[in-house]
Amino acid sequence: MSDFDLVLSGRVILCEREVEGGFVAVRDGRVALIGEGAPPAARESHDLGAALILPGAVDAQVHALSQRGAEGFAAATAAAAAGGVTTIVDMPYDEGNLVCSAEAVRIKAAEAAARARVDVALYGTIDPAEGPARIAEQAAAGVCGFKFSTFGTDPKRFPRIPPALLMACFAEVAKTGLAAGVHNEDDAFVREAMAAVEASRITDWRAHGLSRPPMTEILALLQIYETSAATGCPAHVVHCSLGRGYEIAKRYRDEGHHATIEACIHYLTLDEENDVARLGGKAKINPPIRPRAEVETLWRHVAAGNVSMVSTDHVSWSEDRKTHPEMLKNASGVPGLEVMVPLFVKGALERGVSLTWAARLLAENPARHFRLDPAKGGIAPGRDADLTVLEPVAKRYDAKASRYSVAGWSPYDGIELPWTVAGTWLRGQQVFDGKTVAPPGTGRFVRPARPLGLRQAVHG
Repeated sequence: MSDFDLVLSGRVILCEREVEGGFVAVRDGRVALIGEGAPPAARESHDLGAALILPGAVDAQVHALSQRGAEGFAAATAAAAAGGVTTIVDMPYDEGNLVCSAEAVRIKAAEAAARARVDVALYGTIDPAEGPARIAEQAAAGVCGFKFSTFGTDPKRFPRIPPALLMACFAEVAKTGLAAGVHNEDDAFVREAMAAVEASRITDWRAHGLSRPPMTEILALLQIYETSAATGCPAHVVHCSLGRGYEIAKRYRDEGHHATIEACIHYLTLDEENDVARLGGKAKINPPIRPRAEVETLWRHVAAGNVSMVSTDHVSWSEDRKTHPEMLKNASGVPGLEVMVPLFVKGALERGVSLTWAARLLAENPARHFRLDPAKGGIAPGRDADLTVLEPVAKRYDAKASRYSVAGWSPYDGIELPWTVAGTWLRGQQVFDGKTVAPPGTGRFVRPARPLGLRQAVHG
């Protein structure tokens, strides 16, 4: 009898190469062997033919608890499992609960362990009234990074952190060995632009882009990276819709600074003149969706290696929060956990971007950034056997027909996906079989290993 628990055979996508006719063998929840040709025997084997075997994605940006009663960990991680995402990194801006203390981290971690179907890591943040005093205790409680914002969406749930306080927070985060992620929009500029739009009486789909012109992102991005340079804290821009932002991030890295930057799947898929014009509030996202020319510029930065990681910024607002006829009165954000991986694979293959690079951007780089390696990341011996299988079966996405989307709507509705997630494994246990997902409690709260050690770059 074989001592392997599971063997998957197919087109294996590693972070450094593809293995045609390859296999992945799993023992005790970890990858034990990778090879090509005839696979070894195992207690459970799947010959997947032409299917892709990719590392389970690590989604660097999820808002599972932003609207109380609308989603939660059980529902969000069901969508994740069905979408080939095996670890979510959840944001600290929960409705009614800013995650800004060790106790808040412990409570949320326990909820994740009880309800999640895939693994969950957590961001921490601060209450501006307390300053950085609780950063160290949150790091000790197991957060994998800290999130701040240069724009204030809500003074309690999603507050703006002004420049001097942001610098103090960066200095404190630097002591933990973690990174500071920041929402990059200049508060004063946005508010002036919003006032100008309201005065012009433009209320349709155009209003959102006009209220957040490109310079609102660039000014905030420069502040973030300069604050990093002044404090020595690794800085991460959690989403950027502009090619110029990726150029700036590269310049800071070339100067020796730890400056990472994230592309959300909506910025690589949707455009302003077609999708926002058609969808209105259902395509309202901060920062905004930009014109198609900017979308293609971002893909060139993906191919050039200037993007650190790809995420969803997932939030499942109920439909009534996204359908107000006045564009600026809609909630910002869209669901994406179920479709990020097939959407990125589709876009990458259409533009000649290798799937090995996709494995890095979707799994290895975010795992390394959040200090979840070596357990998480790409497919490699000794790592958790977090795997997703995409079969070459075309499917037109329809959130209303999905069993896993609690929102029941999506800006990606109607997009033809040439690859479909057929199965997902978490530590060698199947959490999605194409029809059903694992029960709540299958996932775990995951935290950076201690001691953290030296931080590695996620580029090159």
